[in-house]
Amino acid sequence: MAKRTPIVLLAGAALVAALGYWGGARHGEAFLAAKQPVVAQTIAEARGAPVRARMTNAAGSPTRHLILENAEKLDEATRARVARAVAQVPGVGGVFWADGSAAAQAEAPQYTPLHCQEDVEGLLRSRTIRFEGGSSALVRASQVLLDEVAEALQPCLGSIIAVSGHTDNSGPEPGNLELSQERAVAVREALIRRGIPRDGLRARGYGSREPVEGLAPSDPANRRIEFSVIATEPLVPTPVDTPGAR
Repeated sequence: MAKRTPIVLLAGAALVAALGYWGGARHGEAFLAAKQPVVAQTIAEARGAPVRARMTNAAGSPTRHLILENAEKLDEATRARVARAVAQVPGVGGVFWADGSAAAQAEAPQYTPLHCQEDVEGLLRSRTIRFEGGSSALVRASQVLLDEVAEALQPCLGSIIAVSGHTDNSGPEPGNLELSQERAVAVREALIRRGIPRDGLRARGYGSREPVEGLAPSDPANRRIEFSVIATEPLVPTPVDTPGAR
């Protein structure tokens, strides 16, 4: 009997993990089902018909990062109004356009990078934060690297830390944009678990629009996470917090 114990334990652990995943998925589906009519009403009140909000990611899983579809014929002012309204619905984690267009860039203030950014860039010079293929799940080696990144960021707590996700152009841009956002969010959440305050972190995906200088857009080296550590300034809404027309 004793020899069977490890098998029993492994089977029990697998069952618990499966039930946890199933329960999390059911909870996410229930949460989004409750939000669907609220989002639809918000779009209607913003005079955004016929825009629809998709609440699943590329893998079909429920997500709080909504994809707005069927907006091709809307003018820029309407797109901006609808995106901002939907982004303000409680529980919505972000808003993106299905055609792959990004939030409108506002005139951004100039910030002075802090020394922590140089320390983080030094860590990433020879190593890369990596994910499972086509996924936002971090590989084990990257968990160790993020331990070091979080430690390097500690002296600059209180600053704004921007986490930027990038991809190559090997797939459709709407999918690239969505995947890069999910990976940036995954890194943000990993840093929060390591003691970096959430209110100082900003996560945004750029898809394949900003390849590394000197590299072809299709080069796999464009699949990356970048950090910007900037001095504390009075916060203003950013394109991520308040999406614009594109």
